Amino acid sequence: MKLGIQRMKRVSATATVALTAGAVIAGSAFASTAQAAAPPVPKIVAKGGFVMNNGTGKTLFTKAADTRRSTGSTTKIMTARVVLAQKGLNLDSKVTVQKAYSDYIVAKGGSSARLIVGDKVTVRQLLYGLMLPSGCDAAYALADKFGSGSTRAARVKSFIGKMNSTAKTLGMTNTHFDSFDGISNGSNYSTPRDLTKLASSAMKYSTFRAVVKTKSTKQKVTTNTGGSRYMSWTNTNKLLGTYSGAIGVKTGSGPTAKYCLVFAATRNGKTVIGTVLTSTSEATRTADAKKLMDYGFKK
Repeated sequence: MKLGIQRMKRVSATATVALTAGAVIAGSAFASTAQAAAPPVPKIVAKGGFVMNNGTGKTLFTKAADTRRSTGSTTKIMTARVVLAQKGLNLDSKVTVQKAYSDYIVAKGGSSARLIVGDKVTVRQLLYGLMLPSGCDAAYALADKFGSGSTRAARVKSFIGKMNSTAKTLGMTNTHFDSFDGISNGSNYSTPRDLTKLASSAMKYSTFRAVVKTKSTKQKVTTNTGGSRYMSWTNTNKLLGTYSGAIGVKTGSGPTAKYCLVFAATRNGKTVIGTVLTSTSEATRTADAKKLMDYGFKK
């Protein structure tokens, strides 16, 4: 009888050890899974940031995502979005470059696509000039072309009105535009969340996607004498070619805006898209964006 009891105790002890070991293994496996599912939240230099899964719309990261800030040339995403939404848009229709566009660049000290007065450029080419070298002259030409009115001032005002009505339609509740290019008159602002919404909407247009993923381009334009010349433009977005899967979107900078970047990348069928506003330099805005995309792909 005593021998039977001792055997029962040994079996019970063995079972307890096995159960305990199993619990430890299961617990460590659970901890490992939890750790893999929750990567450390990145710290960014930018004052504001937002990232989402472009396929599902799920928010992946926020930092002062709804705080209004100056946006610099990321404004030009809306310029392109308004143009691409025009009914019956002909991307190959030509626009004659006016002296007013180059005078504006000089007066404002704006970034330029180096458009030459008298040249005839297509709407498609203006979109490249707008988004790659961030040409404020290209932005002016597009606003003049697609605004309504009998004077240039009226057409520009009309175009900016379209930018604001589009923002409202897209649910950009903390956004207002007072310019076609981001050179603000004091009330041009948005937020990381709103700009990401805008970029997500713009990326639905195949022309927009083709333009913003282009590192550089050489475009043949018609001169005022009927001849031709080539315009070469390089994208200011340093993510292209340096970050695996990068597909856009737009840089921005300015005295108030500091350094901004709206970014997007696709890996294994997943696209993350986001914005950083008010970073401290070109290098930090790029580094911020890379951190946030790395994080977004792990989420």
